[in-house]
Amino acid sequence: MQNRLKQHEKKRTIFQGLYFLVTNAHLSGFVTGEIYQGPTKHVCVPGLNCYSCPGAMGACPMGSLQASLYDTRQLFPFYVLGLLMTFGLIFGRLICGFLCPFGFLQDLLAKLPVKKYRLEQKKPRLDRVLRNVKYLILIFFVLVLPLLGRFYPSLMSPWFCKYICPSGTIFAGWPMLTLNETLRPLMGFIFSWKTTLAIAIVALAIFIPRFFCRYMCPLGALYGLFNKVSLYQLKFQEEACIHCGACKRACPMGVDMPNQYKSPECVRCGRCVASCPTSCLSSGFGSKAKEPLTKSGKASEA
Repeated sequence: MQNRLKQHEKKRTIFQGLYFLVTNAHLSGFVTGEIYQGPTKHVCVPGLNCYSCPGAMGACPMGSLQASLYDTRQLFPFYVLGLLMTFGLIFGRLICGFLCPFGFLQDLLAKLPVKKYRLEQKKPRLDRVLRNVKYLILIFFVLVLPLLGRFYPSLMSPWFCKYICPSGTIFAGWPMLTLNETLRPLMGFIFSWKTTLAIAIVALAIFIPRFFCRYMCPLGALYGLFNKVSLYQLKFQEEACIHCGACKRACPMGVDMPNQYKSPECVRCGRCVASCPTSCLSSGFGSKAKEPLTKSGKASEA
């Protein structure tokens, strides 16, 4: 099973890397410090990919949603919300596991050979409380505060992007300031705060896999609401389960697998499926689960 898990992770890492390159293909931007302004920049990509990243070919859905909410010229953000709902209904949090650049970065950090801290086991009550933080960030920083900007101009700002988003700092802020000298005099408290926060999140992600996804990401919180109804589903056949705990140990999100296989916390990365010795876990787009093995390890005749 370990070999199967390693092969799965190798393929997933390659896919994540290729997707990152495709959606950040404006490579000249990393040399000139100029942001791509072509036609694809009007299209939201599924994951957390900052609009201001020098290589970004598309727009971030969180940034677009905030801008639409405080823009008084728009009656309602039909396009952005419609696109987010479409992504959610098709994929759920599969996007987090395969199509998010910052999720990819966290997966790479988790590969560093240091002992991981299982907060869900050491301090389960704290873990449960912290998992609610991403919903608070979604409600207040992504929805409420930008919406209030329509009525109070002083609040007209992409709050999450400006004060929290580590993806914007790492993939956009740092490269742009390095490449564009004219922007350096503009560095101030906000940039210092974002840099400190980004470094802290990166450091924590080394010891707690997918730290940002677990506790802080509003996009993941939104997609997670669709996990139970999305076309892409994780399936579990209890009669074939031998309760070995392999799936639970493999989960980077600390989900109580297989008991919570439909959890909004699951990023559909497939590690649990690859680690299951009886194939009682499977995944796919609306298809029936694969035929599981029996507890004896033989194919089921049912």
